[in-house]
Amino acid sequence: MTKPKVLFVCTANAARSQMAEGLLRARYGDRYEVYSAGTRQSKVSVRAIAVMREIGIDISGHRSKTLDEVSGIPFDLAVTLCDNAHAVCPVVPHAKRTIHKGFADPHVTSGRDEDLLDIYRRIRDEIAAWIDGEFSLHCP
Repeated sequence: MTKPKVLFVCTANAARSQMAEGLLRARYGDRYEVYSAGTRQSKVSVRAIAVMREIGIDISGHRSKTLDEVSGIPFDLAVTLCDNAHAVCPVVPHAKRTIHKGFADPHVTSGRDEDLLDIYRRIRDEIAAWIDGEFSLHCP
């Protein structure tokens, strides 16, 4: 039996979608095949890498990808995680179903590093709670 394919989408595929991919794969990789992509390419956030490492999940090998790079994969579920990605791509091509679950953008350009990391931790924990809770209601 093949595992359902899940795609997490954000604008830059730098933080929220990367953390969601890492979380779902680490916690439920036995049930789902997990991907992430962005409406544009960027670079994986070093803060996202750091806060994921704090909970034992290594996403340092991830790279930012565009939707074009995953366009040939038939997804069972696509989840837009930011309002901009949802506006640009309300229905992800090649996905049987697209839902939107928005999370705040953790990328803040100024502030003390520890304060900025706290924002990333909060978003990471919100995504984790959603994945552990209502996510399974949306995916086969």
